Amino acid sequence: MINSLENRYTRRKNIYDGLFKKQDRRVNIISNVRLLVFIAGFASAVAMYFTKWYILGIAAVLASLIVFIYLVREHTKITDNRRYSSAMSQINYEDVKRIRDEWKAFKDTGAEFKDENHGYSIDLDIFGEGSLFQKINCTNTPIGRQILKNMLMMPRINKEEIIRRQEAVSELSQSLAWRQRLFAEGRMAREELRDPDALINWAESWEEPFKSPWIIPALYIMPFIAVISLVMSFGFKLMPFYIPVAILILHFIFLKIRSRERADMLTSVREYKDSLRSYDKMLVMLEKRGFRSPHMDSLKKVLEGEKRETASAQIERLSKIVDSIANRYNAFYFVFNILTLWDYHCQLRLVRWKRKSGSCLKSWLKVIGETEALASLAVLKYDNPDWAMPEIASHPFVFKAGQMGHPLLGARRVLNDVNIDANSNILLITGSNMSGKSTLLRTAGINLVLAYIGAPVCARDFCCSIMEIYTCMRVSDNLDKSISSFYAELMRIKIIVEEAKKGKHIFFLLDEIFKGTNSTDRHTGAKALITELAGHKAMGMVSTHDLELGRLEEDTGRVRNFHFREYYDNNKIFFDYRLYKGVSVTRNAVYLMRLAGINIDEA
Repeated sequence: MINSLENRYTRRKNIYDGLFKKQDRRVNIISNVRLLVFIAGFASAVAMYFTKWYILGIAAVLASLIVFIYLVREHTKITDNRRYSSAMSQINYEDVKRIRDEWKAFKDTGAEFKDENHGYSIDLDIFGEGSLFQKINCTNTPIGRQILKNMLMMPRINKEEIIRRQEAVSELSQSLAWRQRLFAEGRMAREELRDPDALINWAESWEEPFKSPWIIPALYIMPFIAVISLVMSFGFKLMPFYIPVAILILHFIFLKIRSRERADMLTSVREYKDSLRSYDKMLVMLEKRGFRSPHMDSLKKVLEGEKRETASAQIERLSKIVDSIANRYNAFYFVFNILTLWDYHCQLRLVRWKRKSGSCLKSWLKVIGETEALASLAVLKYDNPDWAMPEIASHPFVFKAGQMGHPLLGARRVLNDVNIDANSNILLITGSNMSGKSTLLRTAGINLVLAYIGAPVCARDFCCSIMEIYTCMRVSDNLDKSISSFYAELMRIKIIVEEAKKGKHIFFLLDEIFKGTNSTDRHTGAKALITELAGHKAMGMVSTHDLELGRLEEDTGRVRNFHFREYYDNNKIFFDYRLYKGVSVTRNAVYLMRLAGINIDEA
């Protein structure tokens, strides 16, 4: 199956590479022809001047102009097609990288989302180098990235929402071409796509720059009078020249009124020129597609506007306004602005757009972002057809996984069965160093995260209830705050205990707790903590080297012992990373110390 998927992606990449080369050649040809046409038109104008063949010369110049305009449009169209082919080629190239388990080369790691205070994201490698985000993220818009990040940070969710997401992911996973096209539309302008917060804040703010009732009529009457006076004065000599000059001076003064405020607004909106074009195309794709899943259909309905004007049509209107604002950077704009009061007209069009559509902008962009995030999860399902869509249990305290592996380990992963229930709510994992204890804890945690965001999980079958995830694994000191690693660990464990005492349904993962103290206190503290958690509405896994803690299985009746093993061959250590029932009976620390060059004599 992996080879089949890789071949499919490779074929698609090769197709778009071929299209790119053809389009690149056409762009170069059109550029050269366009230059020749310009030279021909200029030569015709010069010849007309010297030969006095005005009719023939004008015809040649007009023909050259028409052909030149046509070539400019063709150049723009083919250039856009070339960018699309490049984007599609890159998307399929990255899909091949995922299949080959080479995704750690992807630049977007989401490192800026790392939060030391979050309940599990650091310990489970959700963001940063080699993270879940780095592997699954296919979003291109800033809001899509943010929504995927919010999903992974797991704000509170319920069973119904997870099921709706699962249905949406399953539907999108079946639409490879449409999904890649959506990604390509965002990818084509990804470098220019700006964070939409400023645009959304502008769209939702209220302003009334045209308070006087005479201003708006004047914006149309004054330019009309200016043009008529110029024609009458300089065209027909029916009016003294100082009259149109005086009118233009009046225009200039009028433009200076609150000019800085107006220019700042126009400039800030203009910065979203490329973003709006991409949003428009992505919205059109969503509006034209028929969805079966309730969640995707509800997202589409958000885009249905009043009076049959869709979200894409309203974004397109804003995009055209922004295009007209872009003319402010034209060399002739100064004269044109004085003649027509164009800045005022752009401002008026923006205000009118804002009144009609501004309050909806945030919800439209959220639809794009959520679709991108769900499509990213759909890629995960498409690339891993043997992964299970998890069952979400209605009753509390369920974690049952068959043949579960770590989704980031690729072919190196080893699959294990894990079953935790309300009667035996804690698994105590023992085993020697490097045997796989910590990896098992992370495997359970990261698959729970995938389950809660509506994604497939790396398992043959998977069933879980809704629980809040808390981990205590990679705790480090903080020199700035004068906090030792042991104290930081205590603070993390305190949060877990407090949440459990509140009666919340939590799932905890504790790895080698109380490492920073002596063995006696470590054993005493760990025993007390596990006993405490076993008596609350909590479920989880604890790894430890302390074999004496295995007695808690008999003492509490709610702890079950499992362990990992190692074996030796030709004085070399090997691990099978398989989970076995009971307490570990092996140890390898002394062996590993000797490998490190430390001479140890065992008593």
